[in-house]
Amino acid sequence: MTVQTLYTAATGMQAMETRLDVIANNLANVETTGFKRDRAHFEDLFYRHEKMPGTQDALGNLTPTGIAIGLGSKVTSTQSDFAQGSFQVTDNPLDVALVGEGFFQVVEPSDGSMRYTRAGNFFKNANGDVVMGSANIGRFLEPAISIPPDATDISISADGRVSVRQPGSEQMTDVGQIELAFFANPQGLLKVGENLYQETDASGAPTTGTPGQEGLGRCQQGALEASNVQPVEELIGLITTQRAFELNSKAVQVGDEMMQIVANLKRF
Repeated sequence: MTVQTLYTAATGMQAMETRLDVIANNLANVETTGFKRDRAHFEDLFYRHEKMPGTQDALGNLTPTGIAIGLGSKVTSTQSDFAQGSFQVTDNPLDVALVGEGFFQVVEPSDGSMRYTRAGNFFKNANGDVVMGSANIGRFLEPAISIPPDATDISISADGRVSVRQPGSEQMTDVGQIELAFFANPQGLLKVGENLYQETDASGAPTTGTPGQEGLGRCQQGALEASNVQPVEELIGLITTQRAFELNSKAVQVGDEMMQIVANLKRF
């Protein structure tokens, strides 16, 4: 039944193609702030059972094993790795890295819903509001924080307290408090692009709190969390994926050659 070989090997090639897409996306985002790498998970497909385990033989004994022919594999899910990324010191007062668990909260202007991110490269807009930097639109940090236009110094503490110094004053004045969101299952968050995640039924509702409390991470001003992609590991995965794809394509070739042999048999 070499025809089955072709179909089975094809599922393996499709699965490796998907894994290659995942690896390519990881490598493409090796310099993306706050990016979390993905990995693909696989499972075998159903089986053709030609002989069930425990079948009675000619002597009435139960066979210890059976004959099961697997029909290939498929990708079941892609999982995000939320391991901490390395840190890049920028000395920008509105750059904030998260050390530990949690997400920054930003408001989606189109519908007022909440989005979540690990990228802490914030900016001030024309009104002094702190927004998430984006090529398309500025998303307000939640809770909202506004920096006075005459502020000469900005300080963000480890617990997310934002303070500024204004001309004529030696004291720092509090202007806002950063709050972080935590999810029971961050793997269930929906990736929507632009370094953003969206809540789903799988992730559960967020729990918000002050940085450094209740298991949440701390804020580090003047730094950014880099992508947690490890290029060497991805390149190793790239090589193994290529070899697995080649092996499956070889199975297709061998199956085709066997079918050719059968088709060319002559009756003498």
